[in-house]
Amino acid sequence: MSQITEQIHSSEICDILEDALQGKTHDVNDCVRLLESDDVHLMGLVGGSLVRKKYGKRASFVNNIILNYTNVCITDCKFCAFYRPPGHKESYTLTLDEVEARVKTAWEMFRIRQVLFQGGHNPDLNIEYYEDVFRMIRTKFPEVGIHALSASEIDTIAKVEKSSTNEVLSRLKEAGLQSLPGAGAEILVDSVKNIISPKKIPSSHWLRIVEEALNLGIPASATMMYGHVETVSDIAEHLHKIAKLQEKTGGIMAFIPWSFEPNNTQMLAEHVVEHGAGGFQLLRMIAISRIMFDNIIPHLQSSWLTNGVGMAQLAIQYGADDFGGTLIGEEVVSCTGARSTELTGQKIIDAINQIGYQAVERDNFYNTVKVH
Repeated sequence: MSQITEQIHSSEICDILEDALQGKTHDVNDCVRLLESDDVHLMGLVGGSLVRKKYGKRASFVNNIILNYTNVCITDCKFCAFYRPPGHKESYTLTLDEVEARVKTAWEMFRIRQVLFQGGHNPDLNIEYYEDVFRMIRTKFPEVGIHALSASEIDTIAKVEKSSTNEVLSRLKEAGLQSLPGAGAEILVDSVKNIISPKKIPSSHWLRIVEEALNLGIPASATMMYGHVETVSDIAEHLHKIAKLQEKTGGIMAFIPWSFEPNNTQMLAEHVVEHGAGGFQLLRMIAISRIMFDNIIPHLQSSWLTNGVGMAQLAIQYGADDFGGTLIGEEVVSCTGARSTELTGQKIIDAINQIGYQAVERDNFYNTVKVH
């Protein structure tokens, strides 16, 4: 620790970094200063020190599948290459039997511990569709956790049912929903959302729905999609809103920053974004997230999906403690043609071992299943 302190002493952000090492909390202004600094390596030294102090040289992962149950969507987000409008020849919605077949295969082949269940905003699906799916999974595959639906999907179901989002969440919890992925946050600043996803729910609705879930005893993850039209102050505001929500509820299990992949999206076609943010920005976001959230949100994912395994290995050393999931069957990011979007558990174990860390397989709630 003293060696790190010596290295950061001459930095313009040394006061923030030293406070972080001493376990102190940080405000929005601190976050802005970190985001504007080029001392990413020093932030990484601090982020790595903080995460090793908490977890040692261990990194967790979950054997899971992403079940993108429908690509039908009426929200038309400009950053999405996955969705198709209702009636499109490439649109689809999985039947209950198809969902069961995919989960059964994944359980038998990979002993998955989680189904990450996400799709489009499909106005033709009522709440019974989701209840039937969740009850089936919990009944037939009780060791598989259901990590399902973004806040905006919950909002869509509520509109279809002409019900409240709180009632929808209550019914889905009763049917077997165990946790929310926290997707759909993007950047929790409406001036940004008005550009990249003008039809999606505003920031206040996302925060309200996630808070409703947490108050019902449904834990959640929180996410941030960076690397498009957001500013430094927008990112700082996003992180501040997540921190305030966690201080209020205490139910956020993990934070996942991930970079926008522009290939095959409307934002690339309109020349709003020309290229992805890259690995250097990932490491900045990982280190800053660890520094800002170390005292309040226990887990931070490495975001290998949009940055690749090599960058995820570095992210573990910059402050992340969780590699994320194997993501068998992922379709959303793969529609951008970015890279292979699934791994096996063994590949993740190897990647963690290669950096001198011990791999820990976990379940949906970050409980240890097996130490490798």
